[in-house]
Amino acid sequence: MKILLFGKGGQVGWELQRSLAPLGELIALDFDSVGLCGNFTDLEGLAATVRKVAPDVIVNAAAHTAVDKAESEPELARTINALAPCVLAIEAQQLGAWLVHYSTDYVFDGSGSAPWRETDSPAPLSVYGRTKLEGEQAVARCKRHLIFRTSWVYAARGGNFAKTMLRLARERDKLTVIADQIGAPTGAELLADITAHTLLTVKSQPELSGLYHLAAGGETSWHGYARHVIEYARLRGMEIKVAPEAVLPIPTKAYPLPAPRPLNSRLNTSKLQTAFGVVLPEWQRGVERMLDEVIGDNSI
Repeated sequence: MKILLFGKGGQVGWELQRSLAPLGELIALDFDSVGLCGNFTDLEGLAATVRKVAPDVIVNAAAHTAVDKAESEPELARTINALAPCVLAIEAQQLGAWLVHYSTDYVFDGSGSAPWRETDSPAPLSVYGRTKLEGEQAVARCKRHLIFRTSWVYAARGGNFAKTMLRLARERDKLTVIADQIGAPTGAELLADITAHTLLTVKSQPELSGLYHLAAGGETSWHGYARHVIEYARLRGMEIKVAPEAVLPIPTKAYPLPAPRPLNSRLNTSKLQTAFGVVLPEWQRGVERMLDEVIGDNSI
């Protein structure tokens, strides 16, 4: 199996390099790769790269993920999140290749409290959400596709919410964290491992092509997430300045940002678990494993 991976330097792309390598020949590119084009603003270059490599599988882990910045640069966000995936879909279809693509809970408006199903109607609130939805729709036109919608992605590598909370918890006497947005922190490592598993499965079961929700089990708020991170770090012996009762909940409206956030980011993952025979661990397990790594490396 020859696999062409885009976005190798991102959180998910970095983990995908590990999980996909045992499946066959892996060609991994980033926006600044030399020799082959991984720049998602160069649509002709992307098409030429796919034709030159002629992969059996294309995995797209590249995206414009700066949610607030996308509001002021909608055309760039659309090029990266929608037009480039459309190019990949066209080329994959011509090759008969599989195309794996990652999307987001931001395609929904965040209403209600029930976990979103794949059959629910999208209604994005932001430029980011709208461009990611357009990208999904383009990828779905490729016969052999896997689209994974996920939420609240983190990794040990690079910056993330947990690291930010720990840094602030060591500096401040009080923290205020949003408590009315609900979702599931999902590790890039989990996304990468499930991707590898599903690719092996669809080799013999191509009828499983489609859209799936993929997130860790359980749910929490950003406030609950922060409290768990801080208390776990305290148990691990990290010096934390802020007291547990001084991590205070606030509503989204108290912290306005350029791009509106969905309040309900819950994703129903039963379709994925049934189709591929997987169990998605509770969000705390992945977060604690990531914290063990960053605390041990002193990379906060």
